[in-house]
Amino acid sequence: MPARARVIIDNDFAGDPDGLFQLAHHVLCTSTEVVQVIASRLPEAMVSPDRDVVAEGVAAADEVLTLVGSALRAVPGSRTALGFPDDRSPSSATECIIREAMRDDTDVPLFYAAGGALTELATAFLAEPRIAERLTLVWIGGLGYDEPAEQPEFNTGTDLVAAQVVFRSPIPIWQVPEPTYAQCLVSWAELDRDVAPLGPLGSYLVGRWRTFTERVEKMFGASLGECAVLGDSPLVLLTALRGTFRAEPSSSPSTLVPRRPIEADGSYGDARAELPVVRVFTGVDMRLMYADLVAKLAAHADERGEAG
Repeated sequence: MPARARVIIDNDFAGDPDGLFQLAHHVLCTSTEVVQVIASRLPEAMVSPDRDVVAEGVAAADEVLTLVGSALRAVPGSRTALGFPDDRSPSSATECIIREAMRDDTDVPLFYAAGGALTELATAFLAEPRIAERLTLVWIGGLGYDEPAEQPEFNTGTDLVAAQVVFRSPIPIWQVPEPTYAQCLVSWAELDRDVAPLGPLGSYLVGRWRTFTERVEKMFGASLGECAVLGDSPLVLLTALRGTFRAEPSSSPSTLVPRRPIEADGSYGDARAELPVVRVFTGVDMRLMYADLVAKLAAHADERGEAG
């Protein structure tokens, strides 16, 4: 099946394991071609100084890519936030982003599927503004538009300046804000029944979630409950699991809102009429998203004779 879209995946793979679920699912899709995988940073406040979370993210992503049977390998993103709007210090991923966006040998649409900070995309845009015309950002991030801002949403706050650069740019944006990605709940009973038995890949993904959950619960002395949040999986839903005759993510409701810059507290400023509107997704087709994940993991395990 020829690819309907190219996808650059950018995620904080050393953080919540939802990014690893998204990576495995995306690579198993046949209608999208994953052309690059970037392991991005986490906030400094979340990690001890002796940890290299970008390198940890590269290693985790590469484990998933190996289990999926992909020849792709992750590249490291920047280990520091953008800092200020005219900081153009490139990471090792920046040239790859620009090169893919500026290709003239294909007309297959390019999506930038980001489940974390926007450091790499902002850096690439500042270095080569023409990429704004040649890709669409699909971003898991940002506060809801009707929410009071007590503090920036997690992915926004990981690199506030990068988010500000991107939202003040002409890059087309499909946004899955916090109230929407918070809908992506699956129960542990479902994961244990549906995913864990599906060979080494399924076992690895659920095991990573278990380890992460146990670590966080021990750290904060609290229970995280009966569910996990597959908050990055809408990146697959919106780029790969689209309509038939019209390649649109028609099963998930969205609305068009004026482009509004992101302020220092994570809220949105006044509308900028000269910039493209933002397509904001207000709901997630969880049935399609989760059922397709399980079906693809099962098919992969069957192909390898690994099903439990």
